[in-house]
Amino acid sequence: MSSLELANVIDEFQLSSGKIIQFYSLPALQRKLGSQVRISRLPISIRILLESLLRNQDGKAITGADILGLASWDAKNPADREIPFKVSRVLMQDLTGVPALVDLAAMREALVRMRLDAKIIEPEAPIDLIIDHSIQVDAFRNNMAFQINAEK
Repeated sequence: MSSLELANVIDEFQLSSGKIIQFYSLPALQRKLGSQVRISRLPISIRILLESLLRNQDGKAITGADILGLASWDAKNPADREIPFKVSRVLMQDLTGVPALVDLAAMREALVRMRLDAKIIEPEAPIDLIIDHSIQVDAFRNNMAFQINAEK
């Protein structure tokens, strides 16, 4: 099987509000593949990667053959192939995240100066930036401390 149809591996459930939630289902993939593979026996890390492949299958970067190859993973006889992977979110802390944001802003400003659309500089995955200790406190122990620090 070289190509999988995504519609055949989507399952759904209903919330108490009545809203229907759809998701990519490994049991549905198992039913499609039959006894050819045993997805439930795969390590959890491989199953997580497999679900990611299902969500991101586009027929080019991630194909049905990639999905079948990973679903057939065998630790005793690993295949000589790469696993395509797309991250769904990037988490950055302030030491690395702030310089990355500065770089993105500088690239966007350069495009504006060149009279091009700055929106072409856009991360492909959502980024969460955690800034937990890069906050300077100049005022404290008074009623105006928050306002003074926020203004600075």
